[in-house]
Amino acid sequence: MMLTLVSLCAKEVVSDHSSSPGWLHSVPRELYRPLLEAAFASCRPLAVGELVQRWPERTLRVGGRRKRGQTAPNRLCIQALLLAVVRGLSDRCLLQILDLCGLQGDEGGMGDPMGGWSLTVALCTMVVQARAGAQKSQRKEGEWERKRFSAMERDRDIKRERGQRKRGQELNGDETSNDREKIGSSGLVSEEDPSKGVRRRMEMRKKQEKAMTGSEGNKTETEEKEADKDVLVHVRADLFVNARSWERVRVALSTSGPLKLQCRYLRVEEISVSSIRTLLELLPCRGLLGIDIRYSSLGMAGLAELLPLLSTFPALNSLRLHYCNLDFRRDHVGQEEALKNLSQGLTHLKELRRLSLTALRLPGQLRVLLSLPQPLEILELPYLSLSPADLAYLSCSHHASTLQQLDLSENRLDVNTLPSICRLLSQASSSLQHLSLSGCGLTDGLLGLLLPSLGGCWALKSLALALNPLSMTGLMNLVRMAVRMRSLRQLLYPNPLEDYQPGLPDLPSSAQLLDWPLDEATDINLTSSQLNRVLIDSGRSDLFLTCDLLNYDKDLVD
Repeated sequence: MMLTLVSLCAKEVVSDHSSSPGWLHSVPRELYRPLLEAAFASCRPLAVGELVQRWPERTLRVGGRRKRGQTAPNRLCIQALLLAVVRGLSDRCLLQILDLCGLQGDEGGMGDPMGGWSLTVALCTMVVQARAGAQKSQRKEGEWERKRFSAMERDRDIKRERGQRKRGQELNGDETSNDREKIGSSGLVSEEDPSKGVRRRMEMRKKQEKAMTGSEGNKTETEEKEADKDVLVHVRADLFVNARSWERVRVALSTSGPLKLQCRYLRVEEISVSSIRTLLELLPCRGLLGIDIRYSSLGMAGLAELLPLLSTFPALNSLRLHYCNLDFRRDHVGQEEALKNLSQGLTHLKELRRLSLTALRLPGQLRVLLSLPQPLEILELPYLSLSPADLAYLSCSHHASTLQQLDLSENRLDVNTLPSICRLLSQASSSLQHLSLSGCGLTDGLLGLLLPSLGGCWALKSLALALNPLSMTGLMNLVRMAVRMRSLRQLLYPNPLEDYQPGLPDLPSSAQLLDWPLDEATDINLTSSQLNRVLIDSGRSDLFLTCDLLNYDKDLVD
């Protein structure tokens, strides 16, 4: 990554923390961003804290997709940032929006790669601490106000006593009528002083009562404004919630104070339906773009219960369900009704563009699940045991021509389902950018029938075909076709059968290919060199070939 002159200078400035008092008060506002980026890159948490505490703009964004070669902020710098935000609340900082979306790892920023440290827990702790600090400050201000009011009352009492003594002396002095009028007028003035405070308080109470009664027509809007009246900084982030962090997240979302937590993508793991429902009820309706539920025993009835709550989020465009125990069995009472409710609930998600269903055991029910009024752009159906009828429906559905990402991994393909796949690829040829057919049982013969349709996907950027039983001949045919696809930037290919130790079945499954050891006597680099020779001969230096399934990331090509 090329560094500009400003970046190099900023890195040098933040490297010496002892010099910060000399430049912090005179640095122009347009240099705060380069200095903060340099502090993150150089791991200077003290510099991060000082810059954030004096941030000169209303919005601060940290996170998002990183540039190639750019490292993510480490734990110490993030902790310094959060602490500085809390301290800045009392320093009249200009910051109003702190955007940390996409800060943690992959999966839309919902991973937790910081050595077991959870950004979600840290954010929730920050919100609660800010509330406690605000209450402490309010108590101090209240005590100061009480002292000031007591002093004013004492002054009024003293003035009142002086006026009464003066009136008594003048009345006993047998003065003229003009003097009495003066005394009476001065007495009235002294009596009006305390009444002014009472009248002002009564007027303020009437205004508050009018404001409360006049807002009954729009209760929801009033409640949101009432909840946000004390908010100084809105904190946007991707939240990762599991059984350990659920209580902290619940408390933070229920807390009203100077910091308000907002969620862009919510990922929950191993928590109950009731806990998920509680989270959804506490989250602000605006701003939630996606929800990812994993390893939770929802069941058909549980998911149908959550869908009406999801429909209250107007911007929700992504729903991902992974291993949620949605097992459809016709012999169970009420399953047909639950599936119908599930289908109706999905139709209410008007902005849904991404649907991911992993290992839900719903064979033959794809037509019901995808009966959405709007077409999808991202569809992920791995380990779904799709039937020939499911694939036939998908190839003719209104989703086919708009798909940008399609994942059919671990769905067994054969000569009966291959025509549907070819028809689907033909329909999506102009829009499809990412395709995964890993572990689909594609042999040399099946791949040969599929290659013309794959070659017609002229917008395809990444193709994943790992864990398919291909020979070296079939693999070479695949690479020769790939180099002719000018838009393709990344190909995940399977290890050829010749690279495995002897004893592998003739048609091995993906699980067998994953567990079977490679033959140490075979030079695996020979396979890679042969494939790279095809790239060199075709002049495709921009196409990346890999067989590393664990480190494969299709998003690197975007």
